[in-house]
Amino acid sequence: MDLDAVRTFVAAADAGRFQDAATDLAVTQQAVSKRIAALEKTLGVRLFTRTARGARLTGDGEAFLPHARELLLAEARAVASVRSGRRALRVDVIGRRLGTATLLRGFHRAHPDVALEVATLSDADAAVAAVRDGSIDASFRAVAVGELPDGVEATLVLDEPLQLLTGPAHPLADAAVLRLDQLAGHRIWMPGLVPGAEWTAYYAELASAFGLSIDALGPNFGTEVLLETIADAPDVATLVGAEIRLSWPPGLDLRRVPLEDPTPVYPHSLIWRADNAHPALARLRAHLRPGARAATTWRPSWAG
Repeated sequence: MDLDAVRTFVAAADAGRFQDAATDLAVTQQAVSKRIAALEKTLGVRLFTRTARGARLTGDGEAFLPHARELLLAEARAVASVRSGRRALRVDVIGRRLGTATLLRGFHRAHPDVALEVATLSDADAAVAAVRDGSIDASFRAVAVGELPDGVEATLVLDEPLQLLTGPAHPLADAAVLRLDQLAGHRIWMPGLVPGAEWTAYYAELASAFGLSIDALGPNFGTEVLLETIADAPDVATLVGAEIRLSWPPGLDLRRVPLEDPTPVYPHSLIWRADNAHPALARLRAHLRPGARAATTWRPSWAG
């Protein structure tokens, strides 16, 4: 339906005369008549009856008028929703328990006036595509900056340390801190590693660099089942980010052991489209300025 014709219909209904509607809309009276005629043809009814005093609504015109007003209100709301600074900033955090979600919550606390929409897209390719086509404004991802498409930019915002997560019966459970080479020979189970995912590439290089046994065997029944399995197993552990929010029942005596010398870090970058003018995006980028990189960390070769 032609919204200009709907707008003209409402103006004519309010003015009572096509000539006055034309003045209000800054168009010719002939344009008003043509738009009304086109709308009547679309609807299959007559909306006005011409009289000596102007134009009077027919019964169908009176029935259509409130709906026409709603159409124009919906148009106004739609336009306002995407005008710079009026719509919410759309940000992908991968997962709502991860360190990237913590970063975004910190931004929200610092800037409560910024409206946010939080997304959790499936993989890096989907996130980059969504940034490029404008479906989202930004995404937290571990990416190789040189492989991003033209017009998409990225900057490192968080080097998240990894920790070993074990149950009480695991031989490494009571360590205060561990080196990566001390994990060699111990099974590290990560059923969430799927082919093609950015984190799969990360852990593959980590395993190769330090001779670790990281596998994704068996179905992935989610975090709760993973934690229950590790809590009861003397020979299975997993790796988690230091910033991930994990909670488990008191009966699960799980241990988080820091890794050092070097500390493996997961490199979270913020990616965005270079020509995105949303004012809140600039505020997010300024808020997420990363600190200096520690010298005793390990990150994959593609992370720079």
